[in-house]
Amino acid sequence: MPFAEDVTVIVGLAIVVGIVGTVVPVLPGTLLVGAAVLVWAVVVQTTAAWVTLAVVVLVLAVGQVLEYYLAARHMTSSGVPRRSLVIAGLAAIPGFFLVPVVGLVLFFVGALYLAELVRLPDRTVAWRSTVIALRAVGLAVLIELTSALLAGGVWLYAVLRA
Repeated sequence: MPFAEDVTVIVGLAIVVGIVGTVVPVLPGTLLVGAAVLVWAVVVQTTAAWVTLAVVVLVLAVGQVLEYYLAARHMTSSGVPRRSLVIAGLAAIPGFFLVPVVGLVLFFVGALYLAELVRLPDRTVAWRSTVIALRAVGLAVLIELTSALLAGGVWLYAVLRA
């Protein structure tokens, strides 16, 4: 079945791109990993493929829940308001287009610091608050990367067992 083998290779490449996408904000990340495994399951059409898809979806869903729960908990326990994060997120959008690759991060950090500086006039306190928020964002990225790697590993295990 050469078509299924070709699809398997393409899906493997899409999973790698998805894993990279969890760190590089240009790519959709876990969404791409899940969609790639779905395409593979539809083409292969075996019980093992459907079970693999179910496990991958479960791993990615748990990762998303943990990502938002732990990052939000970290932020709220440290006192960083949602308003500052929304401002930073909105500023990151044009940053992505104005300064390719690094603009998203630069504009996010800069806007977050400025929003916190307006809220907390002391520069040291504002910077400390910014660092706390960045740690939470880093934690979220780490959780998403881990779930994408686990999902990719589940798929790879299924492919090698077939």
